[in-house]
Amino acid sequence: MSTDSSVNSPEKPESIFGKRLRNFLIVMVAIALSVSLVLGLRTETTSATLAKLSETSTPLEVALSNGKPSLVEFYADWCTVCQKMAPDITQLETEYADKMNFVMLNVDNTKWLPEMLRFRVDGIPHFVFLSQQGETIAQAIGDQPRKIMATNLEALVTGSSLPYAQASGKVSKFSAPVAPTANQDDPRSHGSQVVN
Repeated sequence: MSTDSSVNSPEKPESIFGKRLRNFLIVMVAIALSVSLVLGLRTETTSATLAKLSETSTPLEVALSNGKPSLVEFYADWCTVCQKMAPDITQLETEYADKMNFVMLNVDNTKWLPEMLRFRVDGIPHFVFLSQQGETIAQAIGDQPRKIMATNLEALVTGSSLPYAQASGKVSKFSAPVAPTANQDDPRSHGSQVVN
């Protein structure tokens, strides 16, 4: 009868040491990867967001009265095109901050309904270029390449005509509520339920 010596024989000390070393190295690599992953996720990124742009935005009232040209952007936090353009707008704002105003108006805030109606906002992002006197020079709707926006802003700052006025790109659809709907059961309707 033949016997298989590898099945029943005790392991040699070299192979036990080799396995322990291999397992130790695997554990160390796993720990290092875990630590780097956790630290990587906790590191705050400097990516531009709509919230940051909104925080640094010049108030509309100030922009209309401080004698600088302005770029007004109608946006929404849920707008994917607005989110995509946020890094470019942040770079442009950094580049032109001392020469012009950057105004962010959230279309989800009904406070801006008169401005949405005035500028006929039906897609976002919706950009309005205002002169130093607060007059509308041009509008652009949707995704705009950074180069086109920079060219328009340079023209706005120098008082030249905008080369890419009335540009249109990919938009997120938006419908501004024009007027509240009339409800016959509303007690504030002041007698509309009274029948003569």
